Amino acid sequence: MPDPALLRGLTRRRISRRTMLQGMLGGVSMAAVAASLAGCSIQGSVSSQAQQKVDWNAFWAKQKPTKKLNFANWPLYIDQSHGKYPSLEAFTKKTGIAVNYQQVIQNNAPFYAAVAPELRAHEDTGYDIVVMTNGWELTEMIVNGFVMELDHSRLPNFAKYGAENVKNPPYDPKNKHSVVWQTGFTGLAYNEKLAPKPVTSFQDLLDPVFKGHIGMMNDNTELGSAGLLAIGVNPTTSTPSDWRKAAAWLKKQRPLVSGYYDQSYIDRLSNGDTWVSQAWSGDIFQAIAGGNKHLKFVIPEEGQMIWHDNMMIPMQAQNPLSALSWMNFYYTPEIAGMVEDWVNYVCPVPDAKDYILHTLKDPDVANSPLVFPDAATDKKSHDFYVFKNYDEYEEWNKVFNPVIQS
Repeated sequence: MPDPALLRGLTRRRISRRTMLQGMLGGVSMAAVAASLAGCSIQGSVSSQAQQKVDWNAFWAKQKPTKKLNFANWPLYIDQSHGKYPSLEAFTKKTGIAVNYQQVIQNNAPFYAAVAPELRAHEDTGYDIVVMTNGWELTEMIVNGFVMELDHSRLPNFAKYGAENVKNPPYDPKNKHSVVWQTGFTGLAYNEKLAPKPVTSFQDLLDPVFKGHIGMMNDNTELGSAGLLAIGVNPTTSTPSDWRKAAAWLKKQRPLVSGYYDQSYIDRLSNGDTWVSQAWSGDIFQAIAGGNKHLKFVIPEEGQMIWHDNMMIPMQAQNPLSALSWMNFYYTPEIAGMVEDWVNYVCPVPDAKDYILHTLKDPDVANSPLVFPDAATDKKSHDFYVFKNYDEYEEWNKVFNPVIQS
């Protein structure tokens, strides 16, 4: 196990993976991505029917151990030390499995568009683990039969240590295909030095005292979900009729909004351009740790959203037992704690808190409700809507895109 003193010395404000996303997508044409996604949608899927007939008990029973693991993840999304990854090194030391760790996922949509043709053709993507956020692309991966069903008999640590908020998610019931890598909240944050009053509710975003100083997200999944919460509807169980009512609320709010932002919302909050904004919990934690003590993350009275980045095993993966070995290894307090102390999102292993506090001696992370939320926070956190088909996905976009574009 790496020296805890060394790990403590590495604790600093990190660039989040969402920051990297904005910087790296640069020349990617999202129209091209959308066209590719439409071509890879559930509609007309043929390969999925064959792949879903796999006898998974027989499949896992005949697998032979290997000494390799090809792991695809987002940039800056694992513990690092002098160009190495201590948690992965600990895994290799214990199991003898060498990890080829690749920071190749910069956005769910283009990554899915890149691997879907190979998966549809029953070809190896070159990855044994991929990390994707719950949303349309992850649903496509599951419904199209592009990812393996997990052998949970080989994941006892997930059963023992996994947080309740990462088990049995609506986008993957019983975690048949995925286990969570990291989690995050989307709520509100405000600048306590500049805001004319405390922010406690989405209804505060209709108050004229904030006019011209409100930031909302330009991701219509996040924006639409905020609108649903604002009108008192749980996004997880919402209907198209609810979506239209939420869009009407957001259009009513629009004259007060200074802009619909990507990752730059955090800079605008910090420098005072905006006083209140939709916000990701990990960003606010890192901003406060970086010296912006005047920022405050808020769970609105109506609730907040919870999102999950998930580890999955693509079909045709060459080292599936190695992938399960890593997943099980990760779900221990020590390893999850090592990763969490560097990443600072919401930890999927609650017992990692004691390891971070007493071994890594990092109370700022261990005691943060943005990293280790309590049960009351979980009750106020809602999953995103899981689209049943591509038509629903398109309908959502048609309802909420005009809010941002008008």
